[in-house]
Amino acid sequence: MKPVVGLTGGIASGKSTVSRWLREHGAGVVDADAIARGVVAPGTPGLSRIVQRFGDEVLSADGTLDRARLGAIVFTDANARRDLNAITHPLIAAEGARQTVSLLGDPSVDVVFYDAALLVESGQAGAFAALVVVACTAEQQRDRLRDRDHLSDEEIDRRLAAQLPLAEKVAAADYVIDNSGPREALVAEASRVLQALRDRFVVGGSEA
Repeated sequence: MKPVVGLTGGIASGKSTVSRWLREHGAGVVDADAIARGVVAPGTPGLSRIVQRFGDEVLSADGTLDRARLGAIVFTDANARRDLNAITHPLIAAEGARQTVSLLGDPSVDVVFYDAALLVESGQAGAFAALVVVACTAEQQRDRLRDRDHLSDEEIDRRLAAQLPLAEKVAAADYVIDNSGPREALVAEASRVLQALRDRFVVGGSEA
């Protein structure tokens, strides 16, 4: 049986960069963030339920979900965040399971990664053959959020508070990919971990 490996990290730790690299190097990747965007696309039941709960003000002029506006609500209101998760998480889980099964049946794939931000927080980490955490320093997280998303310090604090500290995720990991250095070092780290997983779970090019 080929392994399904959890891939997670803190916000702005570089998880998406690692996910893309893994896909480019022969691994199967289920991207929960991409699924999350899909289940709230225009015309979906997910978007309809979000509008029922939060109102038309979370819609952009073109009818798509205004993620920044919704984020401003849920990152300042724990009850609102729970309501949003109750709407989206079952939809994400169902589509994630479908994609995982599809990749497990793909003979060109030897390792499948389930890429999601909240695997540890949601208690799902133990459901995988192994857990990989992408990590960097807390200051790098803050700098990247400031540069990438143009957030204020207060907004950064709220987003970081909505996740476990990276150190706690690292403590739960079977493998850690360090993204505190340059891209070349990140690629080397990702390559090291992918090879370790293949050595552990795949023998002679076939599933162990």
